[in-house]
Amino acid sequence: MKPCLPHQKNNAFLPTSAKEVAALGWDSIELILFSGDAYVDHPSFGTAMISRVLESKGWKVAVVPQPNWRDDLRDFKKLGRPNLFFAVTAGAMDSMVNHYTAGKRLRSNDAYTPEGKAGYRPDRATVVYCNILKQLYPDVPIVIGGIEASLRRLTHYDYWDDELKPSILVDSKADYLVYGMAERAMVDLAAAFSQAATPQQIRQIPQIAYLTSSLDTAVDIELASHQQCLQSKKCQAANFKLFEEESNRYASSLRIGQVVGAQKVIINPPYPLMTTEELDAVYDLPYTRKPHPRYKGKTIPAYEMIKHSVTMHRGCFGGCAFCTISAHQGKFITSRSQASILREIERISQDDTFKGYLSDLGGPSANMYRLAGKDKQLCMQCKRPTCLHPAICKNLDTNHAPLIELYRKVRTLPYIKKATIGSGIRYDLATDAYLQEVVAHHVSGRLKVAPEHTAPEVLYLMRKPSFEHFIDFEKKFRRYNQQAGLKQQLIPYFISSHPGCTIEHMASLAVATKRMQFQLEQVQDFTPTPMTLATEMYYTGWNPYTQQKVTTAKTSEQKTAQRNFFFWYKNEYKAAIIRCLKQIGRIDLLHKIYPR
Repeated sequence: MKPCLPHQKNNAFLPTSAKEVAALGWDSIELILFSGDAYVDHPSFGTAMISRVLESKGWKVAVVPQPNWRDDLRDFKKLGRPNLFFAVTAGAMDSMVNHYTAGKRLRSNDAYTPEGKAGYRPDRATVVYCNILKQLYPDVPIVIGGIEASLRRLTHYDYWDDELKPSILVDSKADYLVYGMAERAMVDLAAAFSQAATPQQIRQIPQIAYLTSSLDTAVDIELASHQQCLQSKKCQAANFKLFEEESNRYASSLRIGQVVGAQKVIINPPYPLMTTEELDAVYDLPYTRKPHPRYKGKTIPAYEMIKHSVTMHRGCFGGCAFCTISAHQGKFITSRSQASILREIERISQDDTFKGYLSDLGGPSANMYRLAGKDKQLCMQCKRPTCLHPAICKNLDTNHAPLIELYRKVRTLPYIKKATIGSGIRYDLATDAYLQEVVAHHVSGRLKVAPEHTAPEVLYLMRKPSFEHFIDFEKKFRRYNQQAGLKQQLIPYFISSHPGCTIEHMASLAVATKRMQFQLEQVQDFTPTPMTLATEMYYTGWNPYTQQKVTTAKTSEQKTAQRNFFFWYKNEYKAAIIRCLKQIGRIDLLHKIYPR
């Protein structure tokens, strides 16, 4: 039987139209948030989370989801001007990643739009929305945030235009940029504007970036200018190393500056790591956990995937070269309390569509819950962007007992039939006891993990563990399945065309996965996204940390040749694979893939 929560009620959505604002009796709005996503009032969606946090502090907040930028701009005008500022985000995904494949082909769907329809947000949505708002309301401040803005706060390589671009503050003309997880910065910005703070006072707020015409503004780390980066790829590589090391500190207090033409980007240091109590408070807010009624029952694919899932923590100390999580959420973990997680599961159980199955108990990496350094002083001195590469840090406490205890508590709830783990698992961290628990109780039939590659040279550049770890994990997975009388599958995820990856490496991958009897499904070509180590190697041709040259497949022909090796078991790829290996003289690898 589902529990009855005495204080639970069907809380109203934030308004999205003038009619809804009038129904609330508001005579003005203090903050209006424009988003490239549909409005889903669920804590897995950044727009809902930021809006609810601001609402909880007493401000009147409205949301304009997926405004039409092609017509007479009525969506940008319908709520008028806010008392404080406009907030703009492209949504939960970078708009360019959302729109295009690794081969730069236009995608035919958008998971964050009703019915999955494409075309409801522009390319570079943050810039487009801001330019329209500046045109209509030139005197109203704009604050940008979300992953698209956060990862473009400095000079960055743009894969889709194949060029270096300056900070997104330049093209968007926004007044402030909030990077990372933005709750505290947005609250402090709203408070500052409501108190008529001066620009000098606002510019002291942590975790924001802004442009200034005062080029002599003092900073602690002066990066090579945008112009210098345009002229020298080594300057860009050096900038990235400085930035990544500083942004992954436990407690940074240094301001970063970069000259862009006649202006200077200033990036203030972040807030201290969020506490468990602070994170609990964010997730305990009165989300309806539903799409806004404006969608009249239409399916929003991204919501359907996560509506009965629970996020247990933030941050990731894996530091994978191709991943943006640590650059956005941070390297260090903040975990929710068991009580907060169990309260959310109770709220989920009240949903009429809930049948007893939780789709995920997870986070960026599911088994990093409550993991942290043993000696915090050592963590505070550390500049490593990853705690796991080239080896697991000796100061890292990898005890999975609190997570196993939580899983067991969830399983005892009378309204839970099964809770599965949909987030990725770091198999190099997983203890035997944890893996046994997951295999026996928390796999939906298929468990996805991400070895990414098999070649040591490529894995090193990816900052991923040796493939031997995966081989060991796979053996244990099979053994624990046999012990539990189950026949569950392991689904590995791989990437082709990553910097440093060659045809020989892909052929070796085919040999290794064939030996393990995997016919791969979860695969993709590497896509360069701003502010990752892999993207810097792709663009500059150097590893910023070692100064060694790194070559990368860049043409469509080179990428296709690498990708073909994922599908060695399909007849339609066989001729191309044979031809490719003959051309490079690797008949030995050819015979291992096709012995006959």
